Amino acid sequence: MTDGAKRVRKHRDRMKAAGLKPVTIWVPDVDAPGYAEKVAEAIAIVNASEDEKIILEELSNIEIEGWK
Repeated sequence: MTDGAKRVRKHRDRMKAAGLKPVTIWVPDVDAPGYAEKVAEAIAIVNASEDEKIILEELSNIEIEGWK
């Protein structure tokens, strides 16, 4: 086992001992062809919705204790 692999193993063992586990999270590739266009379309649909305005108004008035 290489030194790097040993460090990774030691780190993972410490994290597991702390009660944590590794998780893989997949996120959109913002550099993918067509991504910006899809986002722009989704934004236009949301912006054109009457419900969006009502929901945004309600969300902007929510106060969560401890958050600033």
